[in-house]
Amino acid sequence: MPKALYIKTWGCQMNEYDSTRMVDVLAPLGYERTDRADGADLVILNTCHIREKAAEKLFSELGRLRPLQSAKQKAGGRMVVAVAGCVAQAEGEALQARAGNVDLVFGPQTYHRLPELLSRIDGTTRLVVDTEFPVESKFDRLPEEAVAPGVSAYLSVQEGCDKFCSFCVVPYTRGAEFSRPVAAVLAEAERLVARGAKEITLLGQNVNAFHGIGPDGRPWSLGRLIRHLAEHTGVLRLRYTTSHPLDVDEELVSAHRDVVQLMPFLHLPVQSGSDRVLAAMNRKHTADQYRCIIDTLRTARPDLALSSDFIVGFPGETDRDFAETLRLVDDVGFVQAYSFKYSPRPGTPAAALGRRQVPDAVKAERLVALQERLNAHQRAFNRACLGRRLPVLFDRFGRRPGQILGRSPAMQSVHVEAPETLLGHQMDVEIQTAHANSLGGVVVPKTALGAGGHQRLERVA
Repeated sequence: MPKALYIKTWGCQMNEYDSTRMVDVLAPLGYERTDRADGADLVILNTCHIREKAAEKLFSELGRLRPLQSAKQKAGGRMVVAVAGCVAQAEGEALQARAGNVDLVFGPQTYHRLPELLSRIDGTTRLVVDTEFPVESKFDRLPEEAVAPGVSAYLSVQEGCDKFCSFCVVPYTRGAEFSRPVAAVLAEAERLVARGAKEITLLGQNVNAFHGIGPDGRPWSLGRLIRHLAEHTGVLRLRYTTSHPLDVDEELVSAHRDVVQLMPFLHLPVQSGSDRVLAAMNRKHTADQYRCIIDTLRTARPDLALSSDFIVGFPGETDRDFAETLRLVDDVGFVQAYSFKYSPRPGTPAAALGRRQVPDAVKAERLVALQERLNAHQRAFNRACLGRRLPVLFDRFGRRPGQILGRSPAMQSVHVEAPETLLGHQMDVEIQTAHANSLGGVVVPKTALGAGGHQRLERVA
């Protein structure tokens, strides 16, 4: 009989990729993924440690699993509960001391060992923990993909980070930067395309620091890798995330200019517009250097849409510092953004700046002001799409019967009334409605496209 596997994933796209690969690792053992924890034989909680209260969310979930574990036991079975990801890496055996119902703890670098780790769990074992940073790469031990990728797929090409921003736990939970060989990335991309993927997003904690060894025996940059994948896989669309401003090089800029498969959308975190705060964050760039990078990219690709990350209330941030952040937002005109109040992450340098912590009420007020400014730019960008024809790759059902959804090149969610046979296809859509977080329109029949095709969307000032 197949065994039921339930995985709950928090955090970044890298965690989503890892969860999918865990399914591949466990498939030979007879595990099949389910969308319900009730009755599952194995529950994996794949965690994220980036934001505040990450551990608290985990312990709340563990509490909800207790009655399900008891019910499984009364029925003569056992529900094994495993904690994976960055909280597992950071907390280790302390998870069992606080929760009590955890059987297995493993970090993001060791999930390829899941079959071995599960074999060590029996009725007498208190806890199995594996949070090492193994010498061998987990990618060398992973099986080929067992799960169909869908229209849009993730492909991890780089892990870890050497930047050591003072607020961030990634170097401690994911380790040093590691890049996969180009041949391995190409092989996985070819398999994804062969199984139906039309869009591939290249993943890494600092993906544009990619330096995998190419067929010529030399390190390749991300820009060169993107060209190679575009030329040799037949993929319709390429994206990548997440990047660091310091690793935007000439090859990457030229890829944005020349590679039609590379979508004109870039998530490039800046965190703050204040040079003083950026220095305290150990970001190693200034606000004006960031502006220059954006200008260079937009010279190469004028319709490039920008997304970013922002932290408000970093220790020592003043009203003037915050005003500099708002000025940067207006200068760049981000079309999407993620913004958060600063929260101390244990073990990071910024967490030790106790006396310089900004009051929570001030952080909350600044966050509201920042999000209002960001949302205004996003709404303006969406409104500028009205009347335009945008190529949309349809990849999922909408909320209403007869509705399907897809993504524009600039990552906007676009909904239309159309048959589900269009799922997996890219079609031009004439945009008729613009909302805060999405667009609506009608599919343009191919016979009506004419010679002009879709239009590039220039930046909205």
